[in-house]
Amino acid sequence: MAKLAEFNMEGDDFDVTEDMLQAFEEQGYIIVRGLLNGDELIKVKHVLEDSDLVPAHGYGIPDSSGRMPKMVLWRAAGSDVTGMICRCEKVVTTSEKLLGGEVYHYSSKLVMKEPFIGGRQEWHQDYGYWYQNGLLTPDALSVFVAIDKCTKANGCLQILPGSQKCGRIEHKMVSGQTGADLERVAEIRKKLPLTYVEMNAGDALFFHSNVLHMSDPNDSGDRRWALIMAYNRASNNPVERLAAPFPRYTPLVKVPNSAILSCTNVSDFTGKDFLNPLDDKTVKADTNKPSNLQKA
Repeated sequence: MAKLAEFNMEGDDFDVTEDMLQAFEEQGYIIVRGLLNGDELIKVKHVLEDSDLVPAHGYGIPDSSGRMPKMVLWRAAGSDVTGMICRCEKVVTTSEKLLGGEVYHYSSKLVMKEPFIGGRQEWHQDYGYWYQNGLLTPDALSVFVAIDKCTKANGCLQILPGSQKCGRIEHKMVSGQTGADLERVAEIRKKLPLTYVEMNAGDALFFHSNVLHMSDPNDSGDRRWALIMAYNRASNNPVERLAAPFPRYTPLVKVPNSAILSCTNVSDFTGKDFLNPLDDKTVKADTNKPSNLQKA
């Protein structure tokens, strides 16, 4: 197994180093351990678990076995605690330095894999989805923040480091999801190492939109929730006629990292622009509201 491109968060003065830039260029990802500290995790869990965000806006995306990871997706950051995470310096500025220019918030989602029932995410590239929404180049990335500990047992992400160099792979519907051409994925797997990205709560994975990734179903007794934020280069404004239902360039107002803990809004989600999954041409959603959700 290849050595993980992992780095430690060291206070609010965290900055992107040359080693990080090189790792992102060569491997397509970096892991930042402890991006969210313990107090920040407690605060974001309070929002995700104790508000109506999930009951009001959650839905499922069936996998090839009929099991479903559940999610909530929004297109504008908003002014609540999750919005402060989406807009904070350690997330946004890091994304800008990795991508080489100004970014804007493309979308965020809470992905929930409940114990024993949480489904798999099929092999895909994020750009396999976003290409259909008018992004002309893959100058975008995702930031996967572990809300719970992510292990092989509960369905942590699996990635193929370096696969961003393969370019965009053809995607098609796999059950309710958009998935990559599995014959091409099989050939790429012969050349690139499969890497399990096990993470502690608060760790973050920044990865390029062309990195191939997937996750297995959650067959364990442990919940696996993750907050995934996506950013697109401002210069990569989507083609207007194809962009819907995702946003074109809107300037992102950054906030200091301290805003996560100082934010008092834990329940007002005005302006977050939640996605109605029936408007999303890249998935076939089950819109029954999530039930049996477990608190950490």
